[in-house]
Amino acid sequence: MENLFRLVDHEDFFARRCVWVNGPVIVGAGPSGLATAACLREQGVPFVVLERAECIASLWQKRTYDRLKLHLPKQFCQLPKMEFPQDFPEYPSRRQFIDYLESYARRFEISPNFNECVQLARYDETCGLWRIRTVQARGSSRSEIEYICRWLVVATGENAECVMPEIDGLAEFEGEVIHACDYKSGEKFVGKRVLVVGCGNSGMEMSLDLCNHNAEPSMVVRSSVHVMPREVLGKSTFELAVFLMKWLPLWLVDKILLILAWLVLGGIGKYGLKRPSMGPMELKNERGKTPVLDVGALKKIRSGEIKVVPGIKRFSRGHVVELVNGVKLDVDSVVLATGYKSNVPSWLQESEFFSKNGYPKSQFPNGWKGNAGLYAVGFTRRGLSGASSDAMRIAQDIGKVWKVETRQKQRATACHRRCISQF
Repeated sequence: MENLFRLVDHEDFFARRCVWVNGPVIVGAGPSGLATAACLREQGVPFVVLERAECIASLWQKRTYDRLKLHLPKQFCQLPKMEFPQDFPEYPSRRQFIDYLESYARRFEISPNFNECVQLARYDETCGLWRIRTVQARGSSRSEIEYICRWLVVATGENAECVMPEIDGLAEFEGEVIHACDYKSGEKFVGKRVLVVGCGNSGMEMSLDLCNHNAEPSMVVRSSVHVMPREVLGKSTFELAVFLMKWLPLWLVDKILLILAWLVLGGIGKYGLKRPSMGPMELKNERGKTPVLDVGALKKIRSGEIKVVPGIKRFSRGHVVELVNGVKLDVDSVVLATGYKSNVPSWLQESEFFSKNGYPKSQFPNGWKGNAGLYAVGFTRRGLSGASSDAMRIAQDIGKVWKVETRQKQRATACHRRCISQF
């Protein structure tokens, strides 16, 4: 309470409604935030979850395409303390994953504060507490709230904001330009010439979806990319890699994976898909770049139904795009499958733990805990399994302190009662 009284010295303390949180504040109600909340619930630690959207897992609910499925087997994607239903397929669909997350939130009684966007979070050294300012939108009304707590868990993740590339002349292009977050289905692009900028898992799968809806996709491949089969002899490629890494050095695992990829997919360089010099697992560990798991796009590339083109030099007025090799294409629409980024630097006033790109400075497995009660979950570049690992560590770390302090308070209360009874 002494720390709380010190807050009154700040002149803006009474300018907004203040809420004391007797536990951590979790920013973000995606899978990472839900996993952390569930683990804290198991530890008996109270918490508040803040979410800027009006639903949990807004990325999955609002910014993913209809045909999306989990790229990895479900056992690598389930959150702590709750498995996927047994009747779910090996690779659950987008809708099934959302249903799983909603069931998860109900089971662990997680009720986020929706429509509440964090504007600023900073550590107040005067009182030794975190101060999180938010704007809450309800209908046409907006109100400011300041949360005060000992622990802050950053769970906004790696995909909080769209990456919009700066391409010369893009503003002059007269066709439709959308980011992948607004792409739902190729149904609206029937018969159209569509340029897909990006060749990651999303770019590949959107190109396949466009092809299946009788569009004419061209996919921009600016740099090298690892394309791997999703399965080898009925086994998940990722599952195989995880198994091999338990026994073999990383360089040897990569050699084996590339040989298997060549046996299953054949050579892909002649189609404009050049492999990086670094192996697929090493590249993921070092730079966080995920290999593309083929779900059918490569067959369409081989047949010419999906055209692979090099980087873009500029867009011209009308519907023309000039490539770096001098070739000009006429296209009707552009889909920017250029990925996402962290938005942490826009609201967290802190520079010791997080770097300027919005990721913890320490890499996995040491990037989950900072100083002064600051934590990060979902920044491992290791997908849902990495987020789950962080969530369990964070809950155990906070729970340990919480339980010690709770026992001390209980003993102090009991002693106080005995003293009263003796007088």
